[in-house]
Amino acid sequence: MSEYKDATLAIRAGIRQTQEQENSEAIFMTSSFAYSSAAEAAGKFCGELEGNVYSRFTNPTVEMFEKRLAALEKGEAAVATSSGMAALMTLGYSLLKAGDKVVCSRNIFGSTVKFFNAYMAKYDVEIAYVDATDYDAWEREINENTRLCYFETPSNPLYEVVDVAKVSELAHEKGALLCVDTVLATPALQNPLTQGADIVMQSATKFIDGQGRCLGGALIASKEIVAQFVAFMRSAGPTMSPFNAWVLLNGLETLSIRMKAHSSNAMALAEHLEKHPKVTKVNYGGLPSHKYHELAKLQQKDFGGVMSFELEGGREAAWSFIDNVKLMSITGNLGDTKTLVTHPATTTHGRLTDDEKEKAGIKEGLVRLSVGLEDIEDIIADVEQALAQV
Repeated sequence: MSEYKDATLAIRAGIRQTQEQENSEAIFMTSSFAYSSAAEAAGKFCGELEGNVYSRFTNPTVEMFEKRLAALEKGEAAVATSSGMAALMTLGYSLLKAGDKVVCSRNIFGSTVKFFNAYMAKYDVEIAYVDATDYDAWEREINENTRLCYFETPSNPLYEVVDVAKVSELAHEKGALLCVDTVLATPALQNPLTQGADIVMQSATKFIDGQGRCLGGALIASKEIVAQFVAFMRSAGPTMSPFNAWVLLNGLETLSIRMKAHSSNAMALAEHLEKHPKVTKVNYGGLPSHKYHELAKLQQKDFGGVMSFELEGGREAAWSFIDNVKLMSITGNLGDTKTLVTHPATTTHGRLTDDEKEKAGIKEGLVRLSVGLEDIEDIIADVEQALAQV
């Protein structure tokens, strides 16, 4: 369906209609599949015949989600997983071996840091961290042993924007693969595979679902790379459930429209916060004052719904603001229709050491907002009344 535009792909790509002629995607809630003969079963299990084998790694509903997401990401194939972290685990255990090196931005999700440090390093994989936008540091750290480079763009929660093409070139010169986590942008706003990345990682739990209903993750890449992920999935089983795949399929249908609305609300709120006397800094790529504004404009179609801001007074001020919101939900998730607020230093990045937080720029006075789809005047009013009590 490559001849169609993204809005059409988000609704039509990957559809697999059954003999029942349903117009809405079916949920195949089954663990296994029945065959007409022993020979057919044997052929499908060994891969000589195409078709479903076992829902741990082949399921029609999950396949529909994978095909639709791959189409939106401009990738050849995708593999869906039970969560974003399951996608990261699949990435690591599929591609890395003892003696390999990972060069990674330090401005990434706290659980990602913990996964690399606690599990990949345990198997003699070297992990090197660099400042996301220090391209000289990337070049110094990438060597012949580097198998994988990894970063988020835009990053959570500071909205650092990394030049995908530049890091891609540095990685490919040494034979390394580049994986980009673009959960804040989603395929509606950015397609790193068209900018030089080899793999895109998504936490579908966030904006792809869009309503905080279920977990899901995905890796999108070439057919050759995805085949390695599927092999791991078949053995290890970090599988997306058919029901979650069905929910996420429906999320993709409205993703583009929702991301435009999230971006509009976030931009208005960022402009408001930037003028507030109690706010010392706003991190949002849509602001012309933001350090990475021009690069964000170049790489993205819009700026998304996540921002952060800093308050003087450290944790006490940040917690005071959070405790006094009325409309917003206090939660570590993001990408919901509801506006969400959290304190990164004690939630999403709470497992990092003080030194790791400092290097990653996660300050005690930092507050993250995932700006929802409520009326922007109501969101701003809630922010105003909460700031008045700080």
